[in-house]
Amino acid sequence: MERFSLAIQEFVEAIKVFNEESGTSTWIYTCEYREMKVLILGSNGMLGPYVEKALQDDHHLILTDIQEEYEGNNEYLQLDVADLEGVVSAAEGVDAIVNLSVLRHDRKLAFDVNARGCYNVMKAAVHHGISRVINTGPHFTIAGPGYEDFEFNINSEIPSQSGTGLYAHTKSLGQEICRVFSENHDLHVITLLFYNFKESGDNMLSASDIDPNQFVPFSVTWEDAARAFPLSLEIPDDKLPSKCEIFNIFCDLPHGQFQNEKARRILDWEPTDNLEEYWKIDSL
Repeated sequence: MERFSLAIQEFVEAIKVFNEESGTSTWIYTCEYREMKVLILGSNGMLGPYVEKALQDDHHLILTDIQEEYEGNNEYLQLDVADLEGVVSAAEGVDAIVNLSVLRHDRKLAFDVNARGCYNVMKAAVHHGISRVINTGPHFTIAGPGYEDFEFNINSEIPSQSGTGLYAHTKSLGQEICRVFSENHDLHVITLLFYNFKESGDNMLSASDIDPNQFVPFSVTWEDAARAFPLSLEIPDDKLPSKCEIFNIFCDLPHGQFQNEKARRILDWEPTDNLEEYWKIDSL
């Protein structure tokens, strides 16, 4: 039995259970803990609804996005992540911030959302004493063409080299802002990196409608991607190797170009769908 502290509660008791069949360990909480109040930025994006579904049963959510309309049942605010005062105001009284915001193509807006947005998130966290921030980005936030075009077995511990693409470069700037804040303030940042999202095998298109050349060896279902967020919010600080950690989130694939071992080992994240229907399609 282990006893550890979280910013959102007095204490929690848990036991780590080893599953012999899967060869993995999982934290089983043995006492009820208080829900977190979580601010989610960019919640109307493609991943947002899946993250909302993964968190809403256990935590109080405040969803925000630049769009005015929202059709769900959680609390919602219209907010531009580039608005520092707005982000600071929205973050008042929350226990954690999840940043899903992204903009890819316009030069000024990409900088305002991907880089300045991270600065605003971190300023809000410091201002309100929020100790857990979950940031997100594409794989080339750290692993740009200099890695992807030539390397193998790429993990999330590599020195950052995003390349010069607008999307990757601005996301890399945002990640560096997060890192610097974590080194100078009492907070932890977890960054989850993604590349390609797929429908689960149960929902995939018929084989005749799938182009196997579009499958990339850093893919994950929407549902499995979302499952990384509660794990990232709830992992105790003392289970993290440092105050700023990056994790590759993708399913188990035979290609071996990238690694997801760190997410499995530290977050206890496990993919439930390895997308064989996609990458085995040529052998059918």
